[in-house]
Amino acid sequence: MNTTALSSPQDGGRSLAAKRRLGAWLNKHCGLHFGDADLDVMGQRLGRVVEQFGLMTLEHLAEEMEGGRNDEVRAAVIHAASTNHTYFFREMDTLNIFRDRILPSLESQPEIRIWSAAASTGDEAYTCAMLAAEVMQPSMAADRVKILGTDISGPVIGVAEAATYRSTNLEYVPQLIKARYFDADRDGRFRVIDQIRNMCTFRRMNLKTRPYPFQKKFDIVFCRNVLYYFQPSTQREVLEAIYDVTQPNGWLLTDVSFTLRDLGLSWSTVASGVHRKPA
Repeated sequence: MNTTALSSPQDGGRSLAAKRRLGAWLNKHCGLHFGDADLDVMGQRLGRVVEQFGLMTLEHLAEEMEGGRNDEVRAAVIHAASTNHTYFFREMDTLNIFRDRILPSLESQPEIRIWSAAASTGDEAYTCAMLAAEVMQPSMAADRVKILGTDISGPVIGVAEAATYRSTNLEYVPQLIKARYFDADRDGRFRVIDQIRNMCTFRRMNLKTRPYPFQKKFDIVFCRNVLYYFQPSTQREVLEAIYDVTQPNGWLLTDVSFTLRDLGLSWSTVASGVHRKPA
Protein backbone atom coordinates (compact mmCIF):
# COMPACT_ATOMS: atom_id res chain seq x y z
CA MET A 1 0.00 0.00 0.00
CA ASN A 2 1.31 3.44 -0.95
CA THR A 3 0.57 6.12 1.65
CA THR A 4 2.36 8.88 -0.29
CA ALA A 5 -0.10 9.30 -3.18
CA LEU A 6 -0.94 12.74 -4.61
CA SER A 7 -2.68 14.87 -2.00
CA SER A 8 -4.25 18.28 -1.72
CA PRO A 9 -3.03 21.13 0.51
CA GLN A 10 -5.94 20.26 2.78
CA ASP A 11 -4.60 16.70 3.04
CA GLY A 12 -1.19 18.13 3.91
CA GLY A 13 -2.73 20.18 6.69
CA ARG A 14 -4.47 17.12 8.10
CA SER A 15 -1.22 15.16 7.88
CA LEU A 16 0.65 17.86 9.81
CA ALA A 17 -2.08 17.90 12.44
CA ALA A 18 -1.88 14.11 12.72
CA LYS A 19 1.91 14.26 13.14
CA ARG A 20 1.49 16.82 15.91
CA ARG A 21 -1.08 14.61 17.64
CA LEU A 22 1.26 11.63 17.41
CA GLY A 23 4.16 13.74 18.65
CA ALA A 24 2.05 14.89 21.59
CA TRP A 25 1.16 11.28 22.42
CA LEU A 26 4.81 10.22 22.32
CA ASN A 27 5.79 13.15 24.53
CA LYS A 28 3.09 12.42 27.08
CA HIS A 29 3.61 8.67 27.29
CA CYS A 30 7.31 8.24 26.47
CA GLY A 31 8.88 11.64 27.12
CA LEU A 32 10.13 11.86 23.52
CA HIS A 33 10.04 15.39 22.12
CA PHE A 34 9.46 16.11 18.44
CA GLY A 35 9.49 19.76 17.41
CA ASP A 36 7.95 20.86 14.11
CA ALA A 37 11.34 20.46 12.41
CA ASP A 38 11.37 16.77 13.42
CA LEU A 39 7.81 15.90 12.41
CA ASP A 40 8.58 14.86 8.83
CA VAL A 41 11.18 12.33 9.96
CA MET A 42 8.82 11.05 12.63
CA GLY A 43 6.04 10.82 10.04
CA GLN A 44 8.23 8.75 7.72
CA ARG A 45 9.01 6.33 10.53
CA LEU A 46 5.39 6.03 11.59
CA GLY A 47 4.28 5.68 7.98
CA ARG A 48 5.73 2.18 8.12
CA VAL A 49 3.45 1.42 11.07
CA VAL A 50 0.48 2.73 9.08
CA GLU A 51 1.34 0.29 6.30
CA GLN A 52 2.06 -2.57 8.68
CA PHE A 53 -1.38 -2.41 10.28
CA GLY A 54 -3.39 -1.25 7.25
CA LEU A 55 -4.52 1.98 8.90
CA MET A 56 -4.56 4.04 5.67
CA THR A 57 -3.31 7.39 7.05
CA LEU A 58 -1.44 8.99 9.94
CA GLU A 59 -4.79 10.41 11.07
CA HIS A 60 -6.09 6.89 11.57
CA LEU A 61 -2.92 6.01 13.46
CA ALA A 62 -3.34 9.05 15.72
CA GLU A 63 -6.92 7.99 16.46
CA GLU A 64 -5.73 4.47 17.24
CA MET A 65 -3.06 5.73 19.65
CA GLU A 66 -5.37 8.16 21.42
CA GLY A 67 -7.99 5.44 21.79
CA GLY A 68 -5.45 3.05 23.29
CA ARG A 69 -7.20 -0.01 21.90
CA ASN A 70 -4.31 -2.01 20.44
CA ASP A 71 -1.16 -2.76 22.42
CA GLU A 72 0.55 -4.17 19.32
CA VAL A 73 0.12 -0.89 17.43
CA ARG A 74 1.28 1.05 20.47
CA ALA A 75 4.45 -1.04 20.74
CA ALA A 76 5.16 -0.64 17.02
CA VAL A 77 4.80 3.16 17.24
CA ILE A 78 7.15 3.39 20.21
CA HIS A 79 9.73 1.22 18.46
CA ALA A 80 9.51 3.18 15.20
CA ALA A 81 9.80 6.57 16.93
CA SER A 82 12.74 5.59 19.12
CA THR A 83 16.30 6.25 17.96
CA ASN A 84 18.25 3.02 18.34
CA HIS A 85 21.67 3.75 16.85
CA THR A 86 24.46 2.64 19.16
CA TYR A 87 27.65 0.60 19.04
CA PHE A 88 30.23 -1.07 21.26
CA PHE A 89 32.86 1.02 23.09
CA ARG A 90 31.12 4.33 22.39
CA GLU A 91 32.68 7.52 23.88
CA MET A 92 35.90 5.98 25.20
CA ASP A 93 36.78 9.00 27.36
CA THR A 94 33.83 8.14 29.59
CA LEU A 95 34.53 4.43 29.43
CA ASN A 96 38.14 5.00 30.44
CA ILE A 97 36.93 6.68 33.65
CA PHE A 98 34.52 3.80 34.19
CA ARG A 99 37.33 1.27 33.72
CA ASP A 100 40.22 3.05 35.44
CA ARG A 101 38.52 4.90 38.30
CA ILE A 102 34.98 3.76 38.98
CA LEU A 103 35.27 -0.03 38.76
CA PRO A 104 38.47 -0.26 40.85
CA SER A 105 36.80 1.81 43.59
CA LEU A 106 34.00 -0.78 43.81
CA GLU A 107 36.10 -3.92 43.37
CA SER A 108 35.97 -4.91 47.04
CA GLN A 109 32.16 -4.98 47.09
CA PRO A 110 30.50 -8.41 47.03
CA GLU A 111 28.15 -7.15 44.31
CA ILE A 112 28.36 -4.31 41.78
CA ARG A 113 25.04 -3.28 40.25
CA ILE A 114 25.05 -1.43 36.93
CA TRP A 115 22.05 -0.13 34.99
CA SER A 116 22.23 0.69 31.30
CA ALA A 117 19.13 2.87 30.85
CA ALA A 118 17.90 3.24 27.27
CA ALA A 119 20.15 0.29 26.46
CA SER A 120 18.96 -0.07 22.86
CA THR A 121 20.41 -3.26 21.34
CA GLY A 122 22.64 -4.02 24.32
CA ASP A 123 25.98 -2.80 22.98
CA GLU A 124 26.55 -0.57 26.02
CA ALA A 125 25.63 -3.21 28.61
CA TYR A 126 27.92 -5.79 27.04
CA THR A 127 30.70 -3.21 26.76
CA CYS A 128 30.41 -2.65 30.52
CA ALA A 129 30.56 -6.39 31.15
CA MET A 130 33.69 -6.78 29.01
CA LEU A 131 35.45 -3.91 30.75
CA ALA A 132 34.52 -5.36 34.13
CA ALA A 133 35.98 -8.70 33.06
CA GLU A 134 39.18 -6.94 32.05
CA VAL A 135 39.49 -5.04 35.35
CA MET A 136 38.42 -7.78 37.77
CA GLN A 137 39.29 -10.97 35.90
CA PRO A 138 36.44 -12.75 34.10
CA SER A 139 35.47 -15.23 36.82
CA MET A 140 35.29 -12.55 39.53
CA ALA A 141 33.31 -10.21 37.29
CA ALA A 142 30.90 -13.01 36.41
CA ASP A 143 30.24 -13.61 40.12
CA ARG A 144 30.00 -10.00 41.29
CA VAL A 145 28.84 -7.73 38.46
CA LYS A 146 25.12 -7.59 37.68
CA ILE A 147 24.11 -5.47 34.70
CA LEU A 148 20.53 -4.54 33.82
CA GLY A 149 19.77 -3.11 30.40
CA THR A 150 16.37 -1.51 29.81
CA ASP A 151 14.73 0.08 26.80
CA ILE A 152 11.26 1.24 25.85
CA SER A 153 11.38 -0.77 22.60
CA GLY A 154 10.59 -4.46 22.78
CA PRO A 155 12.27 -5.35 19.46
CA VAL A 156 15.63 -3.89 20.46
CA ILE A 157 15.48 -5.79 23.75
CA GLY A 158 15.11 -8.91 21.63
CA VAL A 159 18.28 -7.99 19.73
CA ALA A 160 20.12 -7.42 23.01
CA GLU A 161 19.08 -10.82 24.34
CA ALA A 162 20.18 -12.51 21.11
CA ALA A 163 23.61 -10.81 21.52
CA THR A 164 24.54 -11.22 17.84
CA TYR A 165 25.78 -8.19 15.91
CA ARG A 166 26.98 -6.98 12.54
CA SER A 167 30.62 -6.05 12.14
CA THR A 168 29.67 -2.35 11.97
CA ASN A 169 28.63 -2.46 15.63
CA LEU A 170 32.14 -3.65 16.51
CA GLU A 171 34.06 -1.01 14.56
CA TYR A 172 35.57 0.52 17.72
CA VAL A 173 36.16 -2.70 19.65
CA PRO A 174 39.89 -3.32 20.26
CA GLN A 175 41.08 -6.45 18.47
CA LEU A 176 42.11 -8.25 21.67
CA ILE A 177 38.68 -7.61 23.21
CA LYS A 178 36.99 -8.74 20.02
CA ALA A 179 38.96 -11.98 19.96
CA ARG A 180 38.37 -12.62 23.66
CA TYR A 181 34.67 -11.90 24.02
CA PHE A 182 33.04 -12.55 20.63
CA ASP A 183 32.55 -15.65 18.51
CA ALA A 184 32.29 -15.10 14.74
CA ASP A 185 29.71 -17.05 12.75
CA ARG A 186 29.75 -18.11 9.11
CA ASP A 187 27.57 -15.15 8.10
CA GLY A 188 30.13 -12.61 9.28
CA ARG A 189 28.19 -11.73 12.42
CA PHE A 190 29.56 -11.75 15.96
CA ARG A 191 27.98 -13.26 19.05
CA VAL A 192 28.91 -12.23 22.60
CA ILE A 193 30.31 -15.19 24.54
CA ASP A 194 28.10 -16.78 27.20
CA GLN A 195 30.21 -15.65 30.16
CA ILE A 196 29.61 -12.00 29.23
CA ARG A 197 25.99 -12.56 28.21
CA ASN A 198 25.21 -14.13 31.57
CA MET A 199 26.31 -10.96 33.38
CA CYS A 200 23.55 -9.00 31.64
CA THR A 201 19.76 -9.04 31.92
CA PHE A 202 17.44 -7.05 29.65
CA ARG A 203 13.94 -5.77 30.32
CA ARG A 204 11.50 -3.44 28.63
CA MET A 205 10.98 -0.22 30.61
CA ASN A 206 9.65 3.29 30.05
CA LEU A 207 11.83 5.89 31.80
CA LYS A 208 8.86 8.24 31.99
CA THR A 209 6.92 5.80 34.20
CA ARG A 210 7.88 6.53 37.78
CA PRO A 211 8.70 5.53 40.45
CA TYR A 212 11.16 3.02 39.03
CA PRO A 213 10.45 -0.59 40.06
CA PHE A 214 13.80 -1.55 41.60
CA GLN A 215 14.16 -3.20 45.00
CA LYS A 216 17.93 -2.61 45.20
CA LYS A 217 19.85 0.51 44.24
CA PHE A 218 22.56 0.75 41.60
CA ASP A 219 26.22 1.64 41.98
CA ILE A 220 26.54 2.91 38.40
CA VAL A 221 23.91 4.13 35.94
CA PHE A 222 24.56 4.77 32.26
CA CYS A 223 22.00 7.07 30.63
CA ARG A 224 23.70 8.10 27.41
CA ASN A 225 21.32 7.40 24.53
CA VAL A 226 18.11 9.20 25.33
CA LEU A 227 18.31 12.45 27.31
CA TYR A 228 18.69 14.64 24.22
CA TYR A 229 15.26 13.49 23.03
CA PHE A 230 13.55 14.75 26.19
CA GLN A 231 12.43 18.26 27.02
CA PRO A 232 14.25 19.83 30.01
CA SER A 233 11.35 19.12 32.36
CA THR A 234 11.43 15.42 31.45
CA GLN A 235 15.23 15.35 31.66
CA ARG A 236 14.97 16.68 35.19
CA GLU A 237 12.29 14.16 36.19
CA VAL A 238 14.21 11.21 34.76
CA LEU A 239 17.51 12.22 36.35
CA GLU A 240 15.81 12.78 39.71
CA ALA A 241 14.28 9.32 39.48
CA ILE A 242 17.67 7.83 38.60
CA TYR A 243 19.15 9.68 41.58
CA ASP A 244 16.61 7.99 43.85
CA VAL A 245 17.64 4.50 42.70
CA THR A 246 21.40 5.15 42.88
CA GLN A 247 23.51 4.30 45.93
CA PRO A 248 25.12 7.15 47.92
CA ASN A 249 28.49 7.81 46.26
CA GLY A 250 27.06 6.14 43.15
CA TRP A 251 27.81 7.22 39.60
CA LEU A 252 25.82 8.54 36.63
CA LEU A 253 27.36 8.49 33.16
CA THR A 254 25.75 10.59 30.41
CA ASP A 255 26.78 11.70 26.93
CA VAL A 256 29.96 13.77 27.22
CA SER A 257 28.30 16.83 25.67
CA PHE A 258 25.22 16.67 27.91
CA THR A 259 25.25 19.12 30.81
CA LEU A 260 23.27 18.96 34.05
CA ARG A 261 24.19 22.54 34.91
CA ASP A 262 20.82 24.21 34.34
CA LEU A 263 18.59 21.40 35.60
CA GLY A 264 18.84 22.14 39.33
CA LEU A 265 19.81 18.61 40.33
CA SER A 266 21.78 17.19 43.27
CA TRP A 267 24.29 15.31 41.12
CA SER A 268 27.88 16.54 41.32
CA THR A 269 29.69 16.67 37.97
CA VAL A 270 33.14 15.06 38.12
CA ALA A 271 34.07 15.26 34.43
CA SER A 272 32.31 15.65 31.10
CA GLY A 273 29.62 12.99 31.11
CA VAL A 274 30.53 11.72 34.60
CA HIS A 275 28.46 12.66 37.66
CA ARG A 276 28.27 11.43 41.24
CA LYS A 277 25.65 11.25 43.98
CA PRO A 278 26.89 12.67 47.30
CA ALA A 279 27.42 10.29 50.21
